[in-house]
Amino acid sequence: MPNSVNLARYICRAMQKIYRIQINAHDLGQLLDGLEARAEAWEKTADYHRTGQSPPGFIVEECNDANEAVGIANHYRSIITKIRKQQEEQL
Repeated sequence: MPNSVNLARYICRAMQKIYRIQINAHDLGQLLDGLEARAEAWEKTADYHRTGQSPPGFIVEECNDANEAVGIANHYRSIITKIRKQQEEQL
């Protein structure tokens, strides 16, 4: 635990605000498609950093290395998973 001077900043960083957003099925599909595209872009960027090759016409995302790209791709995948889980719970 940090000293008392930094305690407020520590607590604020540790607490995450949770949002509840309502959208229709079409918009949800569009949202998931966009997140999927971002995840794929980061996965391809990781491949580029590993191999030095990318698909024709693909623009590599800006990052330091494959590990960073994989971390970002995994974050997008985790968001997709959370949204799909909530979607399935409401079917």
